[in-house]
Amino acid sequence: MTRFQNGSCLLSHTFFRSKKTPSTSPNAALLQGNLHIQQYRHFSNVARVTTKEEKEPLWKDSMDRLRNIGISAHIDSGKTTLTERILYYTGRIHEIHEVRGRDGVGAKMDSMDLEREKGITIQSAATYCTWSGYQVNIIDTPGHVDFTIEVERALRVLDGAILVLCSVGGVQSQSITVDRQMRRYEVPRLAFINKLDRMGADPWKVLNQARSKLRHHSAAVQVPIGLEDDFQGLIDLVKMKAYYFHGSNGEKVVTAGIPIEMEALAAEKRRELVETVSEVDDKLADAFLTDEPISTSDLEEAIRRATVAKKFVPVFMGSAFKNKGVQPLLDGVLSYLPSPTEVVNYALDQTKDEEKVVLSGTPDGPLVALAFKLEEGRFGQLTYLRIYEGVIRKGDFIINVNTGKKIKIPRLVRMHSDEMEDIQEAHAGQIVAVFGVDCASGDTFTDGSVKYTMTSMNVPEPVMSLAIQPVSKDSGGQFSKALNRFQKEDPTFRVGLDPESGQTIISGMGELHLDIYVERIRREYKVDASVGKPRVNFRETITKRAEFDYLHKKQTGGQGQYGRVCGYIEPLPQGSTTKFEFDNMIVGQVIPSNFIPSIEKGFKEAANSGSLIGHPVENIRIALTDGAAHAVDSSELAFKLASIYAFRQCYDAAKPVILEPVMLVELKVPTEFQGTAAGDINKRKGVIVGNDQDGDDSILTVHVPLNNMFGYSTSLRSMTQGKGEFTMEYKEHSPVSQDVQMQLVNTYKACKAAE
Repeated sequence: MTRFQNGSCLLSHTFFRSKKTPSTSPNAALLQGNLHIQQYRHFSNVARVTTKEEKEPLWKDSMDRLRNIGISAHIDSGKTTLTERILYYTGRIHEIHEVRGRDGVGAKMDSMDLEREKGITIQSAATYCTWSGYQVNIIDTPGHVDFTIEVERALRVLDGAILVLCSVGGVQSQSITVDRQMRRYEVPRLAFINKLDRMGADPWKVLNQARSKLRHHSAAVQVPIGLEDDFQGLIDLVKMKAYYFHGSNGEKVVTAGIPIEMEALAAEKRRELVETVSEVDDKLADAFLTDEPISTSDLEEAIRRATVAKKFVPVFMGSAFKNKGVQPLLDGVLSYLPSPTEVVNYALDQTKDEEKVVLSGTPDGPLVALAFKLEEGRFGQLTYLRIYEGVIRKGDFIINVNTGKKIKIPRLVRMHSDEMEDIQEAHAGQIVAVFGVDCASGDTFTDGSVKYTMTSMNVPEPVMSLAIQPVSKDSGGQFSKALNRFQKEDPTFRVGLDPESGQTIISGMGELHLDIYVERIRREYKVDASVGKPRVNFRETITKRAEFDYLHKKQTGGQGQYGRVCGYIEPLPQGSTTKFEFDNMIVGQVIPSNFIPSIEKGFKEAANSGSLIGHPVENIRIALTDGAAHAVDSSELAFKLASIYAFRQCYDAAKPVILEPVMLVELKVPTEFQGTAAGDINKRKGVIVGNDQDGDDSILTVHVPLNNMFGYSTSLRSMTQGKGEFTMEYKEHSPVSQDVQMQLVNTYKACKAAE
């Protein structure tokens, strides 16, 4: 058993320890923590009598000693390897395993078999560790654009992040995407230039790229001693000391003086660091301009202030694989990234029309927690919660604000990749998991005293679909169970039915995304599924206004059907947030008001399938201006059918066009293959929007229709002798050319005729 025996992490108990308590041995601290739990409970009973000043130190010390960080980057920049080293140095694991290690164990954070086989991270994994008396919660996130939602979810609940950059590859396309996500959620960050041991490592080139491409206001806080095979250690520019990493796994950090031959470079880089920070920090600027000597603590405090205010990005260096530079990076996380109380989080008050409320972020307030990730575990659904305010205890009743359900917490755990550790309670700022709570990703929980929801997360639209069905009829139950689970876990994975063929259609962020899910259905649910050809999610829209006037009249024995609708349809203006608008512009009661919802429902249903190729119609506004009803024969069904036929009647007159998903593709190919690659992009109807040179490589930025990108990875490899690589992400839906539209319409008609 570890020292976390009683199911509660030692550091959670600093929550109940005042600043005056001297730190003691782990066992004594644990006893002390238990003692303080009792004191805290007693304390909360007499809280009415106690003043706030006396109460504050109870949780203040613990909150200051807590960090929630994420590690994200471009594919293969070394995120999981870095996390593995952090866990090793903090004593959470006792031996290091590589991502694609020969020992077959695989990195701790890649707990799925698929992750270990492919050597990529698919799901973000959560863990925590202790460093210099601080508790650090870490989430390791995927680098592939197909799993972008995992990065979104992690950044939404974190207070700080480490952006890992490869010293050879530099700032790559996914680094830009991740940085954009960090900006969206206003996450302060450190940059870590990894792989300094590789051939062609150039950290200063990467630093300049970060300034130009990511618009980072950044400077190095370390200088490497040697590069590539000669990489020996680092110079800390804040403390002006050199660090060397000895021992079989670099666990012994030896501090020494700066080598004489590097003193001039270190002094120059320190001056650059002070100058860069003083541009965004007034206090340091005053000292810098008056030429006062700047002490280590002054510089450290200035870097912290600027980083927490998101005005500066300190750049660390090292090689996670060669076990160099990880411990100073951990010190940097503690020194420069904010604690939960230093980050401003907002909630939306549902009782006051979603008014923004600032959360205090302390354990004193009412409970507010966000479910940011779901997993199906051995014991049922596992829900990851970030607690923003208040305290959560095992056995408490909590309320899901989104559904209004009251739920009891049967089990509260802290996660370490796929292992879990039972705890009794957790407070604001922590990331925990609960069992047996039925909810969706993005739901907010409170203790019932407030009705707050956290702002929703940005979920991108899926861009690719596949038809899928189980090979054997008997496995239908397991098959639908798998699809339901994956849909709950991953908001970018959608499941639907093709109304014509009756096939199950799965949609996601790309070929890899869907392949992984098909493979998981086979492995985790033992269901073999046959997969159809990938289909692109086309859309239809209209380009001009068209009038409609349709009378639906049907007389049979008994009550007939009668409904007349008049009005027009028109395209919505560019950049509108909604995709479908319905306006009832009728004055008076020519159509009784109880039939209006049926008319809207009919138009919505008709817009689900356009007449060109049967795909949904977007960006339309429908205005109802007139109509007629019959005292006996009018019904909801009659008006619904009238609006469906009215839509079909005027659709062709509105000059419909087909929209296709266009992808932003970044190609990196050796310069000698640039012409061939560009020619192939032109063949695929791509538009080249940018061309950069990086050493011997050319980097092309292009917009290409997704429909022309199938099988591209194979043809790129054969064109470039396996040296080319590309990344692809969704950009927008845009109209197809006239010849492609004709081709798609004819194919659709031929399929319909064949049926």
